[in-house]
Amino acid sequence: MIKKLLFVVLFVLGSLSQAQPIPPTAKADLPVPDLTAASWVLLDYNTGWILAQKDGNEPIEPASLSKLMTAYVVFVELKKGTIRLEDKVLVSKKAWKTAGSRMFIEVDTQATIENLLKGLIIQSGNDAAVALAEHVAGTEGAFAARMNDYADKLGLTNSHFNNAPGLPDPDHYSTARDLSILTAALIRGFPDYYKWYSVREFTYNEITQHNRNILLGRDPDVDGVKTGYTKKAGYCLVGSAKKAGMRLIATVTGTENRIRRAEEVHALLKYGFASYESKLLFDGGKPAASVSVYKGNRSNVSLAVERPLYVTVAKGREPELKTDLQVPELMLAPLESRQAIGQVKVTLAGKDLMGAPLVAMKSVERGTWWQVALDTVLLWFR
Repeated sequence: MIKKLLFVVLFVLGSLSQAQPIPPTAKADLPVPDLTAASWVLLDYNTGWILAQKDGNEPIEPASLSKLMTAYVVFVELKKGTIRLEDKVLVSKKAWKTAGSRMFIEVDTQATIENLLKGLIIQSGNDAAVALAEHVAGTEGAFAARMNDYADKLGLTNSHFNNAPGLPDPDHYSTARDLSILTAALIRGFPDYYKWYSVREFTYNEITQHNRNILLGRDPDVDGVKTGYTKKAGYCLVGSAKKAGMRLIATVTGTENRIRRAEEVHALLKYGFASYESKLLFDGGKPAASVSVYKGNRSNVSLAVERPLYVTVAKGREPELKTDLQVPELMLAPLESRQAIGQVKVTLAGKDLMGAPLVAMKSVERGTWWQVALDTVLLWFR
C-alpha cells in the first residue's frame, strides 16, 4: 500500500521543469506586449520554458491564486484514494465565518467534496477553502503545512502559504513564476479535475455565481485558470489556453482592475501563439531506439523517453531542428527497467538546444550459464 501511494505522489509530481528561460537560439524576435502588470510570466507548458517575463521571481501577495495550491493538495488526496468526491464535509463555524468571497455554505450543514471544489474553483469561495482544509488535514494550519510541503517538492522556491483561501498575511507569499509552475503541475497531474476551471457558473444553496475569469467567454482556446484580488495584491490572473497542440500559461499580478488583468493575460497568450510553435519529438513510453544486450535473457531492449519530449521554437524555425539518438553499441545484462541508457540530443541550426535521457522499457535479467558463455564467445569476435 505504501509503495502504491508513493507511486501516486511521484506520478502527480512528475519530472517537473524548474521554469528556465527559453534558450536564446530558440527565442522569437517579435517584441513582447507592453503591460502594466507589476509582474508577469508567460510559460510554455510542454517544455517548461519561460517565453517572456517581468519580475517573475518578485514576491507578491497571491490572494485567491493561493487556491491553486489548495486545490492541488485536495486533488492529490483524491488520487491517493484517502478521500472521495462524494464524501460529505461538516461545515465548521470557522469555515462559515471566513471573510471574503464565499460559496455560502452554512454552519453545521454537510457539503460534498465535489461541491466544495466547485465552490473553490468556480466561485472562489474562501469558506470552501477552509472547509476542505479542515476535512483533509484536521486544521487549516496542518493543511497549510501540506501546502508548503508540496511547494517544496514542486520547486516553488519563493512561495510560502499560511492559509487555504489566500487571505492577507505577511508570511503568505508567492511569485508569478511559482504560480505558473504550480498551474502546469495541476493541469498535468489532474486533467479530470482541471475541467472545472473552464466552467462559467455554479449554483449552490440556490445562489448562482459566475466565474470571475472573463476570458472564458471571450476566447474559445482559453480553458482556465484562476483570478485573485486583494488591495495589496491588485487584480491578478493565471490564464491558460491550448492551440494547435501548444499550451501556454500566462500569469499577471498587480493590475488595476479585472478588465485589465484579463486583457494583459490575453495579450500574452496571443503573443505566445503568434511567436512560437511546439513540436512533439518523441512520445513518452514509446520505443525510440533499441540496444543489443549480451549475457541476458533477451538479446535487445527498447529505449524510450519517460515523458513526451517537446521542443518549442520561434515560428518558422522547425525545419532547422535535428535530433540525434546517442545509444551505446551494446550493453551487458542485467539491466533495470527505466535505467538510463543513452540520450536524445536536440539541436537548432547546429547549436545544442536540449536533451533527454533514454531509458530501458523493460528489465533484462542475467541469462542462463549457457547464454552467458555463448555471448562471452561472441563478444571475443566483435
